[in-house]
Amino acid sequence: MKVTLINTADAGGGAPAACMRLLKALVQNGVDVTMAVQQRLTTEQRVTTTTGKRIAKANFLLERLPFIAFEERDKSVRFAFSPANSGSNILDHPAIQEAEILHLHWTNSGYLSIKNLQQLLQLGKPVVWTLHDMWAFTGGCHYSNGCDHFVNQCGNCWMLRRPKTNDLSHKVWQRKFAMLQSAQNLTIVSCSNWLGNVSRGSGLLGSRPTVAIPNPIDVDTFSPKDKIAVRKKWGIDTDANIILFGAANINDRRKGIIYLVEALHLLKQQTGDAPVQMVIFGKNKHFDTATLPFKVKELSIINAESDLAEIYSAADVFVSPSLEDNLPNMIMESLACGTPVAAFNSGGIPDLIDHQQNGYLAEYKSAADLAAGIRHLLFSEDNVGLSISARQKVLENFTNNKVAKQYIDLYNSIL
Repeated sequence: MKVTLINTADAGGGAPAACMRLLKALVQNGVDVTMAVQQRLTTEQRVTTTTGKRIAKANFLLERLPFIAFEERDKSVRFAFSPANSGSNILDHPAIQEAEILHLHWTNSGYLSIKNLQQLLQLGKPVVWTLHDMWAFTGGCHYSNGCDHFVNQCGNCWMLRRPKTNDLSHKVWQRKFAMLQSAQNLTIVSCSNWLGNVSRGSGLLGSRPTVAIPNPIDVDTFSPKDKIAVRKKWGIDTDANIILFGAANINDRRKGIIYLVEALHLLKQQTGDAPVQMVIFGKNKHFDTATLPFKVKELSIINAESDLAEIYSAADVFVSPSLEDNLPNMIMESLACGTPVAAFNSGGIPDLIDHQQNGYLAEYKSAADLAAGIRHLLFSEDNVGLSISARQKVLENFTNNKVAKQYIDLYNSIL
């Protein structure tokens, strides 16, 4: 079979990373697969660009600027809502023409408009659409923040400057509804059980066949490293208890850093003078690490997977106070490196964390319970057992071979 994965880029975020990992997993399992992108950032030979750089930049601006000028409520939602009104027709590209199966992933930021998606659906080829967030079944938001208007036809959107019944979210929802009428052979894949259940309850995708298949991970790259050696390499205290936090954008509302700050202050009250160091990585423009009660080592943006594996291995616990997430790559990466994770019991996170076995599932938005979870993992008498269980969870569920087989079975079933 010949499969083309379609994603806006091949690096630079959670969805590109997951899509690239799937590409490699499928190749390892004998699938003839190509990845079609708007922006190529890696040297992977099986990745092909379908759009020129000037056109890509123009499409990005044509989508963003009208939203910012007329629809955006405030800067906090600037990239949290995508109207998908501008994009490129990629029908004539060889990667599309030659494919037996088209496999959509994340196509926003001016890559494919709703019209362009409809063009692909009208080709008559089987289409698989892996959901990396909620966008496919909402009126434009990537995560709804508890809003359930997508169950019907959206409208009165809290992200918009002037929410009303027939606002932009309702119009986008209607355009997607019209688009989906062309989809005769469309299968939805959710990376987590949570997102699959939400999609099944939506007005747009509720009637579509939906299966849950997780993202894969390379368990050779993401594996436990010598803790003392990597701490020395990265300038991390070899004698302290290490708490790790990372995010693509630390200031993103969804990543819940306000709860992390509160939890760490509570933890400090409970642990007194115990030697604890905080390690943080990711894009950080505004967060003042001086507000944290522990000594902080800030590592900025880490791109290389080998470096990430070392940093996870250096920690005693990884903390993910995310408020809305599908199947977070960072949690899976940490577990694969044998580092247990404390996180809120939300979204797809319970697919990864088994409470008090390989991590701690804290009560949603409870900084006190998150602090209790960090403390439990940080000072556990069974650190070795937690580490083994963390790694084992990934080996049993998320390896390249296991995930690739699920997709190959799906491909065969729809051809």
